[in-house]
Amino acid sequence: MPVDEGDTLHDAGVVAAKSGLGPLVEIGSYCGKSAIYLGAAARSGDTVVFSVDHHRGSEENQSGWDHHDTEVVNPETGRMDTLPFFRRTLVAAGLEGSVIPVVGDSPTVARWWTTPIGLLFIDGGHGSEPAWADYRNWTPKIADGGWLAIHDVFPNPEDGGRPPYELYCHAIDDDGFVEVTAQGSLRVLRRV
Repeated sequence: MPVDEGDTLHDAGVVAAKSGLGPLVEIGSYCGKSAIYLGAAARSGDTVVFSVDHHRGSEENQSGWDHHDTEVVNPETGRMDTLPFFRRTLVAAGLEGSVIPVVGDSPTVARWWTTPIGLLFIDGGHGSEPAWADYRNWTPKIADGGWLAIHDVFPNPEDGGRPPYELYCHAIDDDGFVEVTAQGSLRVLRRV
């Protein structure tokens, strides 16, 4: 996440945190860069971020794909495991009390989630199935007046994958969200 997008996410998080509508929820944390921006925002509004990730990497992070990083592969299991990296990021940033890791599959966690959400940040799997599962399972939990942030929204198909852009269009066209701000590939919407 580029700094300008992170700053925009932080600013939206501050407004959401201070609104009192509910906690911030992040879908897809990888090693914790976006959690730092959201955690600082949550702390300013006396709330927390629940960061949901199975920490096994998205499709595009797996071996043979462009975004594979061998450093996050556990040598004992041969599988990706970003949780230790994520936890170190939180410790280094002093945000362990503001960012709560929720380790699990996003649809499973969503099934049992009952707390209204002040801001939902979707940046999990970018394939069609996982992106739409995150959207369909989590957006109904956003409080009235709450915010939805989607990362990697590329209107031009040559710039990146389509699912985040499709979620963005659907949110505006069909689900009663309006765009609040855009920075790079980050879109911040509000439920009206």
